[in-house]
Amino acid sequence: MAIAYSKQIDQDTEFALWKIEEEAEDLYAQLQLDEDEKAFVEKLRHGKRHLHWLGTRVLLRTMLHTDEYIDCKIDAHGKPYLVKLPYHISLSHSFEYAAVMISKTRPVGIDIEQIREKVERIAPKFMNPDELAAVPDDQRKVRTLYASWCAKEAVYKCYGQKEVSFVENISLEPFNYRHEGAIKATLHKDAVKLDYEVNYFRYEDYMVGYVKG
Repeated sequence: MAIAYSKQIDQDTEFALWKIEEEAEDLYAQLQLDEDEKAFVEKLRHGKRHLHWLGTRVLLRTMLHTDEYIDCKIDAHGKPYLVKLPYHISLSHSFEYAAVMISKTRPVGIDIEQIREKVERIAPKFMNPDELAAVPDDQRKVRTLYASWCAKEAVYKCYGQKEVSFVENISLEPFNYRHEGAIKATLHKDAVKLDYEVNYFRYEDYMVGYVKG
């Protein structure tokens, strides 16, 4: 297992993708876990989520350049955070890949998804009618939908609060899909209105979206 792709966004922010090729035991051996984490990992055994959990933690440790114990917890909204280290983090995974984004200064969000045709069936669950109407009905359709999905997921993770509707609360401006690009997004919920510029790119048969708050 090794870093397959990495990018330094600015002096405080970076992300990386890691291809998970090891067995779970090999990943587990690279981590230091407390008793609660060990019990949690034991419950995940024999499933893909087991490898994903271990893979994101190994990648996080690699990016932080430490062999010390990393106290990574999940808050009440499901957002991961580091108890004793001054970094904002975001984690994601899909099939063979783990993704981690870290920043010393601002909240971040990252999402990785394997590109598959099924996205057309579920698109109304994460895009509003105006967004769907702007999607080209050609060979770019599936990739445009995945870029949109990753963008909304990255915004959701960056915001870090529950009860946010992808359809009603996160809106995307129309964009022309390219292999790599940016999407302007707005999160609007109650009195909160936040504007984001989400970057996306295709990596092999995956789509990646990432954003800094």
